[in-house]
Amino acid sequence: MQQEKLVEMIRTATHEVFGTMLGIELTDGEASVGQSAPEPIDGVVAIVGLAGRWVGTGTFSASAEGARKIAGTMLMQEYAAVDDEVLDAVGEVTNMIIGNVKTTIEEEYGPMGLSIPTVIYGRNFTTRSVGRNEWVVVPFTCMDTKVEVHLCLIPGSENQSTGRQTAILTMQ
Repeated sequence: MQQEKLVEMIRTATHEVFGTMLGIELTDGEASVGQSAPEPIDGVVAIVGLAGRWVGTGTFSASAEGARKIAGTMLMQEYAAVDDEVLDAVGEVTNMIIGNVKTTIEEEYGPMGLSIPTVIYGRNFTTRSVGRNEWVVVPFTCMDTKVEVHLCLIPGSENQSTGRQTAILTMQ
């Protein structure tokens, strides 16, 4: 799958979710493709798995402040700290963005499954993939904070004995 195509899918889906669901304007950053482990993160990362003819993982990350602002806009209240409601809101935003990307991919590559989001919050943590897979990284700026959407997709492998697809899920 072409990286430029994935970048466009991610941008379209993210603008649609932020514009329609949150009424938040985004500014695009420069997309990149990377294989190395990311720098340590302070904030919130939500992870969603994808499975089908193509398998992988999509993530959405924001600083704690950015996550509070996004949740506050979504739920129409202010948050002084990252709590369960903020984590749930970030998980839902991630689910909508990656779900929209999945829907676009399905038009060309067939049905895909989407896992429920897993949300991680903390300071100075690093996530990484098992294996050496490429990640498409698409940054945005919104409400004076940086957010990023990451997507790693690889062709699925066919399980010879059962005929079922084997999902190889990676985490950024």
